[in-house]
Amino acid sequence: MVQTKSILMLGRRDPTETMRVAAGLTIFGHTPSVVFLVPLPDTPENAEMAELLEFSDIESRTTLPDQLLPYIGADALAAAILAADEVINI
Repeated sequence: MVQTKSILMLGRRDPTETMRVAAGLTIFGHTPSVVFLVPLPDTPENAEMAELLEFSDIESRTTLPDQLLPYIGADALAAAILAADEVINI
């Protein structure tokens, strides 16, 4: 039996791929969340991926102020990293 995990996805280089992988992890019963460390480009593909995350109940936040996503500060990010079973950096 596969153990399900809390997985924190850090979107540093490829936010689109970060969203795709996060959504895919739900197939195995894992609970992913996403934190973007770079701006999320406004593209049709990213809009589609963001909709998929919302449909999958995947929490998305950003370390950048003044974005459309909820902001997460350095202390909260550190706590999220420590609380996660796994951290994936894309």
